Amino acid sequence: MSTTPNVPYRLEFSVEVPGTPEQVWQAIATAKGMSAWFAPTEMEEREGGSLHFTMGPEMGSDGKVTAWEPPRRLVYEEDWAALMGKDPDALSPLTSEFLVEAQSGGTCIVRVTSSGFGTGAAWESEFWDTMGPGWMPFFDNLRLYLSHFPGQEATHMEATASHPGDADALWSTLHDVLGLGDEGVTVEVRGATGTVERVGERQTLVRLTAPVPGMLSVFAWDEGGGKATAGVRAYLFSAEAADYVRREEPAWQAWLQGLSVPA
Repeated sequence: MSTTPNVPYRLEFSVEVPGTPEQVWQAIATAKGMSAWFAPTEMEEREGGSLHFTMGPEMGSDGKVTAWEPPRRLVYEEDWAALMGKDPDALSPLTSEFLVEAQSGGTCIVRVTSSGFGTGAAWESEFWDTMGPGWMPFFDNLRLYLSHFPGQEATHMEATASHPGDADALWSTLHDVLGLGDEGVTVEVRGATGTVERVGERQTLVRLTAPVPGMLSVFAWDEGGGKATAGVRAYLFSAEAADYVRREEPAWQAWLQGLSVPA
C-alpha cells in the first residue's frame, strides 16, 4: 500500500460567541486566551511562531503558527505524526484555521476548519470521527469564557482515573453521585457551587460561582480494552485559585479513584 499522504480529512464547524472581534481574537489566538478555555498553551504570537498544547501528563502537541492576521484569521499546524507516534512520511501536518466574523448585536461567529492528509488507514478515520465530538465541547467553554470571564487568566485543575467497564456505566455513576442536574439548575459539586451550563454526551459543564469562580467540566470516556476514564477539568479565575487547586486537585484525584461503579 502506498504511504503517500493523499487521503483528505476535514472537520468544519462554527460557533457564535459574545464579544468584539478583538476580544474573541484574544481568546483564540493568544497563549493566555487559549489556556482559559482549551488546553494549557504556549504560543509565540506571530506568524512562524512555535506552539505547544499540553494534553495531559507527559502528553502534548507541538506546532507552529502559519497565518496570523489579527483580529480575523489564525492558522496553525500541529505535528500529527508525532502526536500519534506514527511514521512522519505517512501523515501531513494537522492544520487548523480560525476565522472571526463580527455580527450585529455584539457577537462574533468563529468558523473552525481542521484538515489533514493520511493514507486511509482505519485508525485515521477513527481519529477524525472522535476529534469532532472531542473538540466541540471546548467551544462551549469558549462561549462561557467570553460571556463571564473575558480577558482573565485561568488557573487549571485536572484529575482523571481509570476504571474497568464501559464509559456509559461510569458516567451514570459519576453523574448520579455528584448530583449533576439539567441545564440551568444550581448544583453543589464536592463543596463547589455553580450552575449547569451544558449537558452533553457523558459530559456536564458547570459554571462555578463559589468558593472560586470558573468553569468545571465533568466527563467520562471510553479507553477501549474494557476500561473507561472519569475526569474533571476546571478553569478557575481568581487570586485564590492556585491555593484552591493545591488543595482540591489531589482530593478530586482520590475521589475519582475511589468511585465505586456497579458491575
